[in-house]
Amino acid sequence: MQPPASPRLPSLARRAERPLAGMGVLALAAAGALAGLTPGVSSASSHREAPLIAGDPRADNTDVYAFVSPDKPDTVTLIANWIPFEEPNGGPNFYAFADDARYNIKIDADGDGRADTTYTWTFSNHYRDDANQFLYNTGVVNNLDDPTLNFRQTYTLTETHADGSSKTLLKDAVAAPSNTGQASMPNYAALRQQATRELPGGGQTYAGQADDPFFLDLRVFDLLYGGNLKESGHDTLSGYNVNTIAIQVPKKDLALKGDPTRNPVVGVWSTTDRKGATVVADKGGEGAAADKGGEGFHQVSRLGNPLINEVVVPIKYKDAFNALSPEKDATVTPVVDKVKDPIVPKLIQSVYGIPAPATPRNDLVEIFLTGICKACGPIQADLNSQQLNADVSKEKFLPGEELRLNMSVPPSASPNRLGVLGQDLAGFPNGRRLADDVVDIELQALEGAAQTGTIVPALAAGDGVNANDHAFGKTFPYVALPNTAAVNQAVPDNPAGGVAAGLGGLSLGSFPVVGATALGGGVLLTGAAVLALRRRHSAQQ
Repeated sequence: MQPPASPRLPSLARRAERPLAGMGVLALAAAGALAGLTPGVSSASSHREAPLIAGDPRADNTDVYAFVSPDKPDTVTLIANWIPFEEPNGGPNFYAFADDARYNIKIDADGDGRADTTYTWTFSNHYRDDANQFLYNTGVVNNLDDPTLNFRQTYTLTETHADGSSKTLLKDAVAAPSNTGQASMPNYAALRQQATRELPGGGQTYAGQADDPFFLDLRVFDLLYGGNLKESGHDTLSGYNVNTIAIQVPKKDLALKGDPTRNPVVGVWSTTDRKGATVVADKGGEGAAADKGGEGFHQVSRLGNPLINEVVVPIKYKDAFNALSPEKDATVTPVVDKVKDPIVPKLIQSVYGIPAPATPRNDLVEIFLTGICKACGPIQADLNSQQLNADVSKEKFLPGEELRLNMSVPPSASPNRLGVLGQDLAGFPNGRRLADDVVDIELQALEGAAQTGTIVPALAAGDGVNANDHAFGKTFPYVALPNTAAVNQAVPDNPAGGVAAGLGGLSLGSFPVVGATALGGGVLLTGAAVLALRRRHSAQQ
């Protein structure tokens, strides 16, 4: 059964193509607002994009996805990944979730920037023999309860509501282990299936390892791909894994008042809380008060829209972003100032000569802080602001950075990797699917595609790395199986320098898919991609 369509959607589909085209990257450009954040904290999120998080990978949240489940359209799937750059052969301890942290996925249904529903996973470690063994597994592992699996993690999953009430959904559930290799775990797909647990009241969840679905070329740091772009076009993250937490729940579990027909829009983000984290106050302090730490749990990571913190936020403020919750975003004056006059387009213009769009960028305020709606700003379309929910109090609505999803938009029969930019309203920035090419989308809107309603020709070819190296699954949890081959093992017939995938899923070929949020290249990556594409465009003329 297809989910009920919002009464606003027919007019949206007819009239919103131009104002919506390319708006995905506006979240990136708008994130220049974060330059004004003030409190300092102990950690950060995404693929090593902030100074402190580089030393705490188990708290490092790399990606967040939210989409209507394509095979079960009466449900929504939420996925968050942690621990970037997991080399498959990184034994003997491999990659465990932290047992002194809380991993959260949060949902804001009424638009006040506070979580109305929070799903929390907490993990515990178990060794069968830690006095006489050094091995993660002592033999072949065919089942999660095999005695040959020396190290296991179990978790408790709780659901907490805005009033503070909570209930335990799962207790002592077993997470899927790290994939230690083909000899040790000849059928990891079976282990994943065993680790996928049904939830009371409907839905399911999975915690365990997966292929990192993000793709880009991190050799941008070698003088912009070697100084003459000769090094571009290689997926640096090919072959790496991440730790994945995924949950699929009925729409009514997320919607305001349990009514997804009247209230289809939700905001989603994930956080990591560390126990006893040290949080340092900013000396100049403007905006939200700093958390001074202590023995309790303290937020050290936050991630909503992709590419916000790592690409745009200045180094000084990257750690600060991760301590804030969305309801505090608009209270920091420099946030709004930088949304209207972002830094990144000016830098691209100064380095590469591509004109920056005119300011003030009120369209970015709409994308970044409020979601898309006709009453929200200049983009004349109703898409994914909580203000579209029938039961939302407009007086209590607070602008804040969240990954917003309109659950009434049905899954696309023919998904377009460019999402809304490709006139596919079920894609980014209306939520985020695994196959949404957020890099290409954001490059377009960054240079004004949302204002003009047309694709910027110089960026039409994309950034040179356009697809993940593994196909995504057709059923929950959708992410590809983890890799087993060494990342530094070159494939002889791949001139781009790929890696052998081992049991890490099927070869993708040309199918358009995408991965995650951690674009470590920042402005230089964007500029290099722009320059490469301009050269390609010129060569074709």
